Amino acid sequence: MALHICSLIRDLDQTVPDDGAYHIVRFPFGDEESYDAHGMHQVRQPDGHVVEDWDEDARSGLVWPSVSGWASLIAMVQWEAGNYSELRDRFVRDPLGLAGGADSTATDHRVPGPGMQCFTKHHEIFVDPDTPLALKVAHNAGAGARLVHAQFKLAIDDDVA
Repeated sequence: MALHICSLIRDLDQTVPDDGAYHIVRFPFGDEESYDAHGMHQVRQPDGHVVEDWDEDARSGLVWPSVSGWASLIAMVQWEAGNYSELRDRFVRDPLGLAGGADSTATDHRVPGPGMQCFTKHHEIFVDPDTPLALKVAHNAGAGARLVHAQFKLAIDDDVA
């Protein structure tokens, strides 16, 4: 059994509009990355697309599994304090419709507490190298809100496929 791991961290704010839609959390490449020894989060993506500006291109939020298998998806999301009545997050297979269409899973709708909003989530699914994954978020603050920190981690057990 081999474990294939990708661990992404975003420490720069990402402004998320309040438009009723979920938005992909975008992550930096290269030296800014936490861990990607298996090449699942690369500037040049498996379908040939090259991400020019990671902070503007939604494709910087895609993780392309290196192998098929049973995967653990883990995320941490931290929002600035704000005027929310609901915060949302989910994992999505093929969020940009590059491999047949989006398939959302582990959707959470959360009622915020006072102050900064900090959440973690864990879900397990089967993954395939032809289908990218992403973490998506939404809110209803009445205006754009800042995601101040995020992490997205994928660990694939390739002995279960």
